[in-house]
Amino acid sequence: MNRRTFLRQSTLATITASLTASSIETFAADQEPLRREGAPKKIVIIGAGLAGMCAATELVQAGHDVTILEARLRPGGRVFTMREPFSDGLYAEAGAMFIPDTHDLTLKYAKLFDLSLDPFRQPGLSSISYIGGQRIKTSYAPDVAWPVDLTPEEKQMGLGGMWEKYRPESAIKDIGNAAATADWPLHALKKYDDVSFNDFLRAQGASPAGVKLLTLGLTNLWGEGLESVSALAVLRDMAHIFESRARYRIRGGNDLLPKAFAARLSDKIRYGSPVVKIEHDARAVRVTFMAAGTHHTIGGDRLICAVPFSTLRRIEVSPRFTPGKTRAIEQLPYFSAARVSLQSRKRFWKEAGMSGFADTDLPIADVFDMTANQDGQRGILQSYMGGATARRVAAMKEAERVSFVLEHMEKVYPGIRENFEGGASKCWDEDEWSRGASSWYRPGQMSELWPHVAAPEGRVHFAGDHTSAWIRWMQGALHSGLRVAREVNNANENI
Repeated sequence: MNRRTFLRQSTLATITASLTASSIETFAADQEPLRREGAPKKIVIIGAGLAGMCAATELVQAGHDVTILEARLRPGGRVFTMREPFSDGLYAEAGAMFIPDTHDLTLKYAKLFDLSLDPFRQPGLSSISYIGGQRIKTSYAPDVAWPVDLTPEEKQMGLGGMWEKYRPESAIKDIGNAAATADWPLHALKKYDDVSFNDFLRAQGASPAGVKLLTLGLTNLWGEGLESVSALAVLRDMAHIFESRARYRIRGGNDLLPKAFAARLSDKIRYGSPVVKIEHDARAVRVTFMAAGTHHTIGGDRLICAVPFSTLRRIEVSPRFTPGKTRAIEQLPYFSAARVSLQSRKRFWKEAGMSGFADTDLPIADVFDMTANQDGQRGILQSYMGGATARRVAAMKEAERVSFVLEHMEKVYPGIRENFEGGASKCWDEDEWSRGASSWYRPGQMSELWPHVAAPEGRVHFAGDHTSAWIRWMQGALHSGLRVAREVNNANENI
């Protein structure tokens, strides 16, 4: 789907009542809805995240028999809104955080389920860059005295000009629409895959200080830092993020989207049912899962694995998948992420004209106001940490995590200690059913692993944001769900 297609379907904006299944069938994709030919297929789906439930919705509407096995007692996977232990009905996103306006499929499903959207951040408020021990109001203008040793040219360009020069349009144009071609990444793109993102910036002429400034607020959101991540992976993400002009969150919490899917599929989902073994051959699939402490087996014509590879690699598979698929499952790295949210008695930052957002070179990395559009005087500032720092925080006890973030948050937003009431954390490495936040690629890995990630293995198919062009995003999960539903529906059962 592209933005033009989405705009052509602007009649969705007039839908105000709760949508029926037939409405969803009409508008769920820019292509024709699935049309089943022949007998219904019996399909088992592992995972009640957005990918699994999107696929299930399409397949059920086409008349197939679907069962979803979910290890948790909730839907949504890494779309997770924390409501406890916060006061006054406040909540904070511990997983998927926002929706760029370029993510047309996610916005479409929000409309289909009659979910209201709020801006991710309120306009007219300043944010903070904390770097080199200095607290600076963020600006892309060239007159900011950044406390790093920029070259004279970089000082003259300013942060905005540096991005224009060092993230050249030619690279973005080369990468293009990652979802448009089946053989992406093309051989010509390997030059971006073979280097880290920081190496890419240096090759464009960025100084060491320029690289530090440009990656402030980014380096902690990828892998082990942007020295470790394929430039191709980062540039592909930027290709759609830099196009966006607005970002949204779902009013009431982003988990309302997976909950809307789950409400329509409730009789198809078996919660508390972690899968321990997959068996497959030329005729059928068989899945063994745990429920109430005992093993159960369910058979089917097709299987959709809609769980992260970090989880899938702990499931026994017989016979083993092909070497390429096995290598992708075993080697695809997953990002260590930790979120620590601090509840404040009042939103003192707004009183000072500040947004509550910040990019820092402190251990707390990036700071977000989780309550920008929520009612009441209390608020929540959240630290989003990745890589080694996230693992360090995960090794702490809960009270230590909160104290650690509070100490550093006071440097960025002075006053948080005085107004602090309590906090909560989420470390994705310690989540048994995620074992990390999102997939990423080391230099050279996309060329080697990507062709195998989404490819089916006989009667076993694969979905999830890691199989899409939008890794780390709800858009990717939904897009993969539509793709795999069509793949399964159109599969020839005689082969």
